[in-house]
Amino acid sequence: MAQGRSRFGQLLLKKGIITPDILDKALQIQEEETGPNARELGKILVHDFNINHDAVYGLLAEMYAFRTIELDPQKLDESEIDRMKQLLSKFPEDFRKELVYKKCLPYRIAFGHRNTLIILAADPTIKLLESIPHKTEFKKYEVVYCRLSILEELIELVAPQKNEFLELFEEADEQIEETSSSDKDLDEYALDEEINKSLLVNLFEACLVEAVRKGASDIHIIPFEKSNVDFYFRIDGKLTKWYRQENTSPEAIAAVVKDRAEGVDRFERATAQDGFAQRMIDNHLIRFRISIIPITSTEFTRNFESIVIRTIDDRNVITDLKKLGFQAKAEEDFFRSINKSKGIVMVTGPTGSGKSTTLMAALYNVIDPSKCVLTVEDPVEYSIHGARQLKISNRLTFEQAIRAILRHDPDIVMVGEIRDKTTAETAVKLANTGHLTFSTLHTNDAPSAISRLYKMGVEPFLLAYTINIIVAQRLVRKLCTHCREPLGEDKYKAALRLGLTQEDLDSGKVYQAGPGCKKCHNGYKGRVNICEALYFSPEVRKTVAESGTEIDEDKIREVAEGQGMLSLLESGLDRIRNGLTTIEEIEYATSED
Repeated sequence: MAQGRSRFGQLLLKKGIITPDILDKALQIQEEETGPNARELGKILVHDFNINHDAVYGLLAEMYAFRTIELDPQKLDESEIDRMKQLLSKFPEDFRKELVYKKCLPYRIAFGHRNTLIILAADPTIKLLESIPHKTEFKKYEVVYCRLSILEELIELVAPQKNEFLELFEEADEQIEETSSSDKDLDEYALDEEINKSLLVNLFEACLVEAVRKGASDIHIIPFEKSNVDFYFRIDGKLTKWYRQENTSPEAIAAVVKDRAEGVDRFERATAQDGFAQRMIDNHLIRFRISIIPITSTEFTRNFESIVIRTIDDRNVITDLKKLGFQAKAEEDFFRSINKSKGIVMVTGPTGSGKSTTLMAALYNVIDPSKCVLTVEDPVEYSIHGARQLKISNRLTFEQAIRAILRHDPDIVMVGEIRDKTTAETAVKLANTGHLTFSTLHTNDAPSAISRLYKMGVEPFLLAYTINIIVAQRLVRKLCTHCREPLGEDKYKAALRLGLTQEDLDSGKVYQAGPGCKKCHNGYKGRVNICEALYFSPEVRKTVAESGTEIDEDKIREVAEGQGMLSLLESGLDRIRNGLTTIEEIEYATSED
């Protein structure tokens, strides 16, 4: 086996940090990479498979006997932070930037026979010493390992990232005057003057940088009254205002976005448009998908536009199924389903419920060089290593692409969404002819997905014997572990009504959101899924196949729950009992049930 050639890989396996399958795939990638850009095994595992950075590099530090330093950045006093700033300032600017980019930071001087500069590094094996400028007062260096999470906090204190666009914008002291021209006689030259005078290009670029750094999935740019524009970030599923640009015509902001994007017409203001952009932000290529639609306002003579920009950051792709956080039974059934040679694996839920994330992780689990993997998505967001992704265009529609894949000798197919009878029948045909098929559907729960497919025209007996599993999921915000608070007694009644017991409340493990802190957004940080995984066991298949003119969703649910399936609500209650989320989040996510 491939992993036999890697001592470090064997240690990772022994510690349970990775699986043999992941190691084999990582070593294969390593073999394929040549030249100056070839990466070490640790980097491949962290960046391509999302393995925990500290788990990988902590073990690497132990293997090569690097010293480890543990500290709490929040407990450092101002003098210690100033000392680190002074040490960093002794290096040339370009090298300072390189240190910070590589997650390294001068820590302190160890005085002795030859004063030694201690440098903290998230990767202690980094080739750093040979690139240190010679003209410095330091003659001796020691690189020690420090956890990435600690170093990132230290960097925020010692050398916070600057948003140069935002700084330039804030330095502009000239305010523009409100425009009064209507859309019909809009002076494009005056618009350009307004854009340049107010440095709106810097505002837009700063917005993109901030959105990526804050982990926003979307940016909303919305006209507010006649001469103001609001910028919102969607973080952990919730819209939060980032900035309001005052005394500026919404047309000017829209013109900037269009000028800085591809595929849109600046002078078209009466129809919907889709475009894209890409930027290098913090040394990573980030893509942006841009949607522009005309909207009405109180000023009927002007055509305002709403703009939504989706941030597509490949660093957020989850490739390890275990990191999806499925509960035990759901994870077991899902693994079993995606490792079959044929059948349909379906994920259902509303927009923004993490369906694509789950399917991406599933695909990465089954992709293999010996298999032909095809995907049909509209639009394609993330590049999937090892898959052939069909590009939808005016000359190749989604429906035409669906038909084309049948003739392209696939082993595994991902159909972005089952939209109608054609796509439903194609998915069933693929599953029946020995292909593993992944897809999504918009329904509230797992049993109702069967009803939806039946109403599209797929017979119950075909559904019964082609589907492997249907996963209905939602994403709920996770509580910040630093500021969460025990559930207040005033919320006990709501908790009991939701389904928690008095014993749960007395356990001390049920929490509510805290006031918020530096590490979170209003008491929450990140999201976790809740799901019901309807695995098609022989009993479930029999129940579906025997359906008459109506699919009996209640009976299917009863059979599945009898075999251990958690409903969305029960899955949510389990998350609450483990202190991960709040009763408000679960109540909101399952309200339609």
